[in-house]
Amino acid sequence: MLQILLLALIASFTTGLLLIRYAHLHARFSSDGDVTGVQKFHATPVPRIGGLPIMLGLIAGCALSGYLNTSVWVLLLLLSAFPAFAAGFVEDLTKKIGPLPRLLATFVAAALGYFLLGAGLARLDIPLIDTLLGHYWWLSLLLTMVAVGGVAHAVNIIDGYNGLSGMVAVFIFLAIAYVCFKVQDIVLMSVCFAMLGAILGFLFWNFPRGLIFAGDGGAYLIGFMIAEVSVLLVARNPAVSPWFPLLCVIYPVFETIFSIYRRKFLQGRAVGYPDALHLHQMVYKRMVLWMVGSKEARHLTQRNSMTSPYLWVLASFSVVPAMLFWNHTWILMLLVLLFVLAYLRLYRMIVHFKTPRWMVLRRDDSSR
Repeated sequence: MLQILLLALIASFTTGLLLIRYAHLHARFSSDGDVTGVQKFHATPVPRIGGLPIMLGLIAGCALSGYLNTSVWVLLLLLSAFPAFAAGFVEDLTKKIGPLPRLLATFVAAALGYFLLGAGLARLDIPLIDTLLGHYWWLSLLLTMVAVGGVAHAVNIIDGYNGLSGMVAVFIFLAIAYVCFKVQDIVLMSVCFAMLGAILGFLFWNFPRGLIFAGDGGAYLIGFMIAEVSVLLVARNPAVSPWFPLLCVIYPVFETIFSIYRRKFLQGRAVGYPDALHLHQMVYKRMVLWMVGSKEARHLTQRNSMTSPYLWVLASFSVVPAMLFWNHTWILMLLVLLFVLAYLRLYRMIVHFKTPRWMVLRRDDSSR
């Protein structure tokens, strides 16, 4: 496992280094130069093709896994992931692929996983629903496509600050790898280590300096792999509760659900209408009050990066309990509910300026 992690990390790290070093050759296509958009919180144009290092790191790690385990199974997993990555990566280069085509691409990727790998949701540990899923394969396929596509899209939504989605993904893959170890699913655990190495190699350049962004290609690839590995873990190991992966990803998933509710019913806007009211954006604007008056790029980048650890802590409140109770469905269900209530409570406190003082990071630069 260490060999797989290191190879993936080196491949990702090296690719990231080359992309940053020779950014002037591809900046015309790859840089995110819009620093004034409603959902933009970086100071200078930055390459947004960090999905490429992650993908190459994953390929390297999975190739070694396939060689060590004498299996082509992981190569089929890479083939399944390609549509999700490709749609996002093309958007990173052209800025012309909307959210719907990217979401549809993840549905296609999930369908490939269903037929090539048997990666289907056949149980939720809810008797009536499990019966229906067992009798109607197309219903299982539909649920799998929606679940996998939803998680991929959710990870893209929280990909707003340096290190945020990447480190949350590291937490999740560590949890999945732990459960893989518990059930002795070695091949699936090797995929987790390949993803860990690929993400860590990228994060070296992304956090805290923000030298490269994951972009839609990276976010959709990470989200798809989280969802697909989770589906495979549950499908291949009856001892694992299907609520284990749900609790692991409840932060980005509920962020997405709450955003849909907020836009549709509270604001009366289209679901896809962009705004700056996600939880991570509220944390940035009302809790990370660091050098607020400064216009220097280094101060803006520093404030950007200081936002992510708040959300890392929030994500850990779901991932750690999920690891502890990975085979106890009713406890996991209760923990999902508790996390949702805690999220809503935190969001309400921030909106109404009732955040405890000890949670607010201050340094005023208005006098400069």
